[in-house]
Amino acid sequence: MSKNAYILDACALIALLAGEPGADKVKNIIQDAIDGKAKVKVNQINLLEVYYYAVNVYNQDKANKILVKIKKFPIEILVGLDERTFKEAGRIKSTYKIPLGDSIAAAESIVRKEALVTSDHSDFDKVEVAENIKICWFR
Repeated sequence: MSKNAYILDACALIALLAGEPGADKVKNIIQDAIDGKAKVKVNQINLLEVYYYAVNVYNQDKANKILVKIKKFPIEILVGLDERTFKEAGRIKSTYKIPLGDSIAAAESIVRKEALVTSDHSDFDKVEVAENIKICWFR
């Protein structure tokens, strides 16, 4: 497991943007990235979930501004899926019947051996132990 390396689930960025409980933990991880103490990544599909959330809650103009703000953070946006992550996401989705975005976040965590930052217990409790994923629960 890579030390101080994180994969963000969409809910982590949503919590940060919406000031939800646990946002301080996500903010600390991003601050560590700003300070050069951590590497933080998000798959483009999970970022799409954040954008979709912002369009629904606010409007497309505000969602565009939020996206610009996120892209200023020291977060690497993982575009697309390499073959190993693609197959792992498919296996995870089929095995655990979790949403596609969550299966992609889990696959990125497994393949890259980096901690997954999430609060989505309903999907990841069952995956965490069975797949030996290190999860950084922010609530």
